[in-house]
Amino acid sequence: MPLHEPFPELDELLESMGAGGSRISEIDASEAGAGNISVYIGWDIELRRRFPIESEITLPLAAPALAGKSMLVTGSGRRLRQIHDDPLAAVGALRISSDGLTATLYTSPRRQFEKLTSEFNSHLAVHQDQVSRRGVDFQAVVHAQPPHLTYLSHIPAYRDTAALNAKILRWEPESIVALSQGVGVLPFFVPGSEGMMAANVEGLRDFEIVVWSKHGVMSRSDLSVTRAVDRIEYAETGAKYEYMDIVAGGRAEGLTRAEIKSVADEFEIDSPWV
Repeated sequence: MPLHEPFPELDELLESMGAGGSRISEIDASEAGAGNISVYIGWDIELRRRFPIESEITLPLAAPALAGKSMLVTGSGRRLRQIHDDPLAAVGALRISSDGLTATLYTSPRRQFEKLTSEFNSHLAVHQDQVSRRGVDFQAVVHAQPPHLTYLSHIPAYRDTAALNAKILRWEPESIVALSQGVGVLPFFVPGSEGMMAANVEGLRDFEIVVWSKHGVMSRSDLSVTRAVDRIEYAETGAKYEYMDIVAGGRAEGLTRAEIKSVADEFEIDSPWV
C-alpha cells in the first residue's frame, strides 16, 4: 500500500528513521556502527532548515529516475541506536541533480560523519530501480545484521531461497502473512562492492527482504521505515526459532505446510510458499 497525501514532513521522516534504528538495535541486529537506513522522498520537501550546510557529491551510479528528488541517508559509522536522540548528527540529506549523476548533500552543523554509509551504492541502486520500474513516491531501505539469520546463512544448506523459507516460515502463523513473498537469499559478496549492489537490486525486485549471505539483510518498504524493520524482525524471529531447534536437536515439528496454507487462506494471502 503506497503512501498518499498529505505526505510526511521532514521531522516525521527523521523520527521514523530514529524509531527504526532503535528497534534494529533492540533486536541486536546492529552492533556498533553496523547497519544503515535510507529514505527516498518523491515530493517537494524543505531540507535546508534542518540541514543548512551544502556540498556537491558525485553519485556512485547514475540515478536519472531520482532526478530532482530527495533522499535521507545515514552516515558511515553512525550507530543506528543513536539516530533517535540526534538525527541531525547521523543523517545526511540529498537532492539529486537533473542529470542524475551528482547531488547536493545537505548536512547539519552537528554532523558526526565524514561520508555517507559505505553501502550507499546499494541503497541508491535499489531506489533508482524501484522508482524507475514502479514509480513509487516513497521508499525506505534498511540494512541490518540480525544474528540468527546471518548465522543460518553460514550453513550451506540454508544458502538457498526455497530451503530458507521452508525453515523460517514454519514457526509462527504470522510469518506467512508478514512475509508472504518470502525472503530471498543472495550469495556472499564483498560489502559495498558492485557485485553486492547488482545482486541486491535484482533480489529486491522479487522480494521485499533479502539475506546477504554471511553478512546481513536488506529490506525495503513503500510505506515506512518501521515496516521495513518489521520484515527484518519477523524473518529474524523465524531464524531464531530455527536456531533453537538446531540446538535442541531438531525435535520441534513447527507448522506443517497444510497449517501454513490454512493461515494463508484465512487471510487471503497469495504466496509461493504455501
